[in-house]
Amino acid sequence: MRVITYGTYDLFHEGHRRLLERAKELGDHLIVAVTTENFDDARGKLNVQQSLMERIHNVEACGIADEIIIEEYEGQKINDIQKHDVDIFAIGSDWLGKFDYLNDYCQVVYLERTKGVSSTMIRNETGGILRVGVVGTGRIAHRFVDEARYVSGVDVAAAWSRNPENVSAFVDRHELDLAAQDFNELLAAVDAVYIASPHMAHGEHVRRALEQGKHVLCEKPLTLTASETTELFALADERELVLLEAVKTAFAPGFARMVAVARSGSIGEIRSVDATFTKLTPSDSREFDPEQGGGSLSELASYPLVAIVKLLGEDHVEQRTVSLKEGDGAVDSFSRIDLRYPHAVASARVGLGVKAEGDLVIGGTKGYLYVPAPWWKTEYFECRFENATENKKFYYKFDGDGLRYEIAEFSYMIRRGQAENFKLRRSESQWMARVIEAARADADIIA
Repeated sequence: MRVITYGTYDLFHEGHRRLLERAKELGDHLIVAVTTENFDDARGKLNVQQSLMERIHNVEACGIADEIIIEEYEGQKINDIQKHDVDIFAIGSDWLGKFDYLNDYCQVVYLERTKGVSSTMIRNETGGILRVGVVGTGRIAHRFVDEARYVSGVDVAAAWSRNPENVSAFVDRHELDLAAQDFNELLAAVDAVYIASPHMAHGEHVRRALEQGKHVLCEKPLTLTASETTELFALADERELVLLEAVKTAFAPGFARMVAVARSGSIGEIRSVDATFTKLTPSDSREFDPEQGGGSLSELASYPLVAIVKLLGEDHVEQRTVSLKEGDGAVDSFSRIDLRYPHAVASARVGLGVKAEGDLVIGGTKGYLYVPAPWWKTEYFECRFENATENKKFYYKFDGDGLRYEIAEFSYMIRRGQAENFKLRRSESQWMARVIEAARADADIIA
């Protein structure tokens, strides 16, 4: 029986070895395909640290593979299976269902992920697999685990929330090592944490993690007050740890390029920025729960504000907010923040249970830049001018749900001992916290 399996095999560790051993047990000849850098990039795999030749050498040195080939393009698996007369395609169970289409060519076997691999063992062998614990088990936490597998050198190992049943189900679904019984147990098992708990709990969880020496990637908004945000960054500095706010748009390659084009003078001096983010959300969802910091401002305002601060900076001179509060009026379902700068104006519109065109329009003295919905997942934008023949179109990748980009930057900062990332500076997170805090406190209310 001839068996084939595929992988990047970056920072080769015991988990890789065990997976290859189980694949080898399925037959008497194991073919291992190692992905090229270009193919990894095309499929959205980020942060690969070793060259193709280094990774091939690592697989070869383990002594398990009978044959090593290179994977270079989408669709190659079908050709490889036929070319090499393969009987069994084996892959890790974190890809469950993804390769069922190959059953038309051979038997597909999903191998259980290796649990309980010693973090000390991995770090000694590789020089640094980053073990991450997840705080919270909601929708975004599930997406985080799925996206993290596209970032080389990152292992989501454990989870914790205040609901033990939810944690057990979450860990089982994603095949993690540990369903922590309490927050301290989680912190003891990992190098860093991703915090996706309710907004009101962010500050406490970030503080406790930093105090225990753990790096922190925290969902937006980092906190609901500027003073607490500033305090937490100071604590991270004191402990020489990375603290990063997870506004995924800021780290997306298309968004970063769009900001660069807009600020390069291609549309002249920027005079206006108008950004909208709305979504239809059931009125009984968490997003409307005041005890969890719900409302359109706390849930969504970080996205348009990150566009505004990147395009116009932090030195606005006036802020006005109008919010619509329906029903019991506990939280805002729609809000508009207007900001005045010395030479420009900006508007951020956010809504829950309200739907509007979610585009981003940047007005300049020579033309304007248009990013269609959903602009916060920037894949395409246009520079438009009075003379339409001068218009320019730009296309960029946005893979998956986009969380992989912030995870990759977080990992990079930790490995380099880098306290701040230019894609989202600390002062910009503090500015957004200040604007959101003022908007929630001082809005003109429409009942």
